[in-house]
Amino acid sequence: MNKVSIQCRNICLGYGATEVLKNLSLDIHPGEFFALLGPSGSGKSSLLRLIAGFNHHQSGQLFIDGKEVSGQAPWERQVGMVFQSYALWPHLSVWDNVAFGLVERKVERDILKSKVSAILSQVELLDLAYRKPSQLSGGQQQRVALARTLVVEPKVLLLDEPLSNLDKTLRIQMRQELLSLQRRLGITTIFVTHDQEEAMSTADRMAVLEKGVVQQVGSPEDLYHSPANSFVANFVGTMNVVSVSELNQSHANWSALQSDNQGEIASKFLSFRPHDAQLVAAESMPTSVLKEPMQTWLPGIVLSAEFMGHATRYKVRMSDIEIFVDQSHGPEKTKWHPNDRVSIGLKPAQVRWLY
Repeated sequence: MNKVSIQCRNICLGYGATEVLKNLSLDIHPGEFFALLGPSGSGKSSLLRLIAGFNHHQSGQLFIDGKEVSGQAPWERQVGMVFQSYALWPHLSVWDNVAFGLVERKVERDILKSKVSAILSQVELLDLAYRKPSQLSGGQQQRVALARTLVVEPKVLLLDEPLSNLDKTLRIQMRQELLSLQRRLGITTIFVTHDQEEAMSTADRMAVLEKGVVQQVGSPEDLYHSPANSFVANFVGTMNVVSVSELNQSHANWSALQSDNQGEIASKFLSFRPHDAQLVAAESMPTSVLKEPMQTWLPGIVLSAEFMGHATRYKVRMSDIEIFVDQSHGPEKTKWHPNDRVSIGLKPAQVRWLY
C-alpha cells in the first residue's frame, strides 16, 4: 500500500460567528498512526470531517499525498472513514455490508469476492460472513465497519471515536487489534478520541487541540513528560498544576525548586506528576530524608485516599492548594489516612515550569 502524507496549512473553519478551527497547521507523516486528542468542542472531529471532505474550510490549504484536495468531493479523495455509530446496513449480511462499496464501484464479481474474502480474513470475520449486524457483538460490528472502509483500499483511514460504544475491556482489546491491523497494512491513520489512554497507547504522534487551536504535537512520551503549557499538562495524564503566585504566598521555600535557569522565575505554573512526589510523616522525618540533596519539602495534610490497583492516590492539601500524590503498594509503604500530617518531597528534575 502506498503510504501518503497529509498537510493542513493555515486552515480556518467556522459557522457564522463561531470559529471551529483557527489558522490550524499540521503535518501527518506517511504510514503513521496519528491521534487527535481534545475535549468536546475542541475541533478534532471537525478537522477529521474536513479531511474526509464533509466539512469545507473558509481559508487555508489541505494536501493529501502532496495534492491540494480542498475542492474535491469526498469520493474523489480516496479517504475512508469509520464513524462512531458504525452505520451498518441492518438488513444486509456482514458480507454484503463489506462488499457495498465495491458493488457501487461496479467491481468485477471475481475481484469483489477476492477482496471481500481477504479483508474479512484480516479482521477475523470470514466465518461470520452471512450473519446480520444484530447477531454480532459490539466489537464484531466495529470490525465490520472497519473492513467495509478498508476493502475499497483508501489512501487514508479516518477513525471518529470508533471504540466509544464498547465497554472498557473490549475497548482495550479492539484498540490493540486496530493498531496491529494498521501496522500490517501500513495505511496512514488519523484517530479522533477524547480518551487520553487510547491516544497514548496507540499513536505514533498526537496533537492536542483546544478551542480549534493545536496546543502541542509530538509523541505520547513527549507530551506526557514535556507538556508545552498547563492545558496539555492537565489533559495528557494526571498532572498537578499549581499557580506560582499561590505557592509563593503559601510556602516561602518553593523557590528552592527553581533550576539553574533563572528565566524560569517568570513561569506562571509549577507542575509535577503525582508519582513524582514523595510522602513522609511530618513529625518523624529521618535525618537521611531531611538531608537528601536537591529535595524540597512542603507541609501538607492528607484529605482522602483512592485505591487504584497499581497505587494509592492521595489528595493532599498544602495551605489552600490541593494536589495528588501516588504511592505504590508494599510492606514498607505507610498507609496514610485523612488528617494525617505529611511532608511532600519534590526535586527540581521532577518539576516542569509552564506558562
